[in-house]
Amino acid sequence: MTAQVIDGKAFAGRVREKVAAQVASLKAEHNITPGLAVVLVGEDPASQVYVRSKGKQTVEAGMNSYEYKLEADTSESDLLAMIDKLNADDNVHGILVQLPLPKHLNEDLVINRIAPSKDVDGFHISNVGLLGTGQKSMVPCTPLGCLLMLRDHHGSLSGMDAVVIGRSNIVGKPMAQLLLNDSCTVTIAHSRTKNLADVVRRADIVVAAVGRPEMVPGDWIKEGATVIDVGINRIETDEGKTKLVGDVDYDSCAAVAGAITPVPGGVGPMTIACLLANTVTACCRIHGLAEDNEFTA
Repeated sequence: MTAQVIDGKAFAGRVREKVAAQVASLKAEHNITPGLAVVLVGEDPASQVYVRSKGKQTVEAGMNSYEYKLEADTSESDLLAMIDKLNADDNVHGILVQLPLPKHLNEDLVINRIAPSKDVDGFHISNVGLLGTGQKSMVPCTPLGCLLMLRDHHGSLSGMDAVVIGRSNIVGKPMAQLLLNDSCTVTIAHSRTKNLADVVRRADIVVAAVGRPEMVPGDWIKEGATVIDVGINRIETDEGKTKLVGDVDYDSCAAVAGAITPVPGGVGPMTIACLLANTVTACCRIHGLAEDNEFTA
């Protein structure tokens, strides 16, 4: 068996097109332009690239993009004051503080200062609680992207056996909750799971989000299973160069899986596409307008 490749780049392109159409409708019918504010503290190179990409795609979708770049030694009180200002700004519908933050800043405190209605990352404790109890919430972008691809591939996920490898607050835990809300039978596995290979082998859906390059080999995968690889790891090749790989060994897993996401070009592009979708969702909810349920959990 050779797995079907789930093309996240193409899927993300379709999401962005639909988001742009929604934005155009909001402008034409309600004179509202969704606005996304991104706050970057410090000069982490990866974060800078990511923020530039977010800003570019926000503008391309017809939304307003607001970028705030703060010095690495910015005080916690100054950062919180900026978030308060954005919370009160009617032109801003989504607020994202780029992580990781410099070590002197308390990430939990900063995240929970964002108004839950504008928390397009879905990390605020209120949104975590709403998601965990099956209520309407803002959903973290990467797990939402994974869910949308799974729904597109399978249709209904009801009754499927899913294993999520990884228990982070950003991906693993919300991913498991989303799958549970879609009526999957869900196991969260991690580095201390006993007989991890046997746990993974029973899964119809495997979501690998553990942050270890090529950790999951093909002989862990049940024949015909769907593999969603969230990992993005840069490793050295035998030629002394570097390349990006996921958390699964792609070639061996693709030989037995029914479908698989590549790295790069799989989950990654969906994250920003879902950020844009979340911003439109937040805008609609803030203004009491109907939202597109296609992009919500």
